[in-house]
Amino acid sequence: MRRADRLFRIVEYLKARRTVVTAQKLANVLEVSPRTIYRDIADLNASGIPIMGEAGVGYILSKDHKVQPLMFGLEEIDALILGAQMVKNWGDKGLAQAASQAIDKITTVLPESIQKELEQTFLFSMTSKTEVIINIDFTALRRAIRGKNKLDFSYEDEKKSLTSRRVRPLSLAFFSPVWLLLAWCEKRDDFRNFRIDRIQDLTISDDLFKDEKGKRVQDYCCAMQD
Repeated sequence: MRRADRLFRIVEYLKARRTVVTAQKLANVLEVSPRTIYRDIADLNASGIPIMGEAGVGYILSKDHKVQPLMFGLEEIDALILGAQMVKNWGDKGLAQAASQAIDKITTVLPESIQKELEQTFLFSMTSKTEVIINIDFTALRRAIRGKNKLDFSYEDEKKSLTSRRVRPLSLAFFSPVWLLLAWCEKRDDFRNFRIDRIQDLTISDDLFKDEKGKRVQDYCCAMQD
C-alpha cells in the first residue's frame, strides 16, 4: 500500500469509530509496524489533522474534524469518465476492471444533479475494427515495469524476422490502436520501442534493475528533444 493511501486509511478508520484506537490495532489493520503508525500519526498531526492521543494509550480523531468531500466540475467529470472509458476499452483486463470500478466510485459520490447530467453525456470511447491482437500477458508486463523486472522475449520486426531481446522495461505508450513498450535494450545497448503485439514468448525475469543515468525514461525524453 502506498504511504498516501495508508495515511488516508488511518483518518478514515479513526473517523468511522470515534473511540480510542491503539497503534497496535491500526498496525494490524494496515499490516505495518506500530512504529510506522507512530510516524504516520505525527505526520498527520503536523499536516493539521487533529488526532489526539499518545503512544501506549491510543488515538482518536477530534469530533470537530470534518473531511471535505471532493467536488468536480462538469468538464472535470467528462474528462475523468471519458478517460476511464478509454482505459476500459483499450487497456488490459486488470486496467479495464479498475476503470469500471473508478467510474462506479465517481458516479456514486456525485450530487444527483450532476448524475443526471452524466446520463446525457455526449462523449464516448469505443473499440475499433483496427484493434491489434496482443498475445502476451499485458497485466504482467505492466507489473514488471512497476517492479523493475528485466524482460526476455522474441521480437518480430516488419520483415517477420525474429530476434531475442533482454530489456529494461521503462514505460508503455498508446498510439491507437498500437501499444508501444519503451525499453533499454541490452542487445542494442540503446533505447528501443517495441510494439507489444509483435512480442512473443515473454518471460518476466527475477533479475531486477535500478534506475541508471542514461538509461531512464527522462533520459530518453531528453534525447528526443535534442
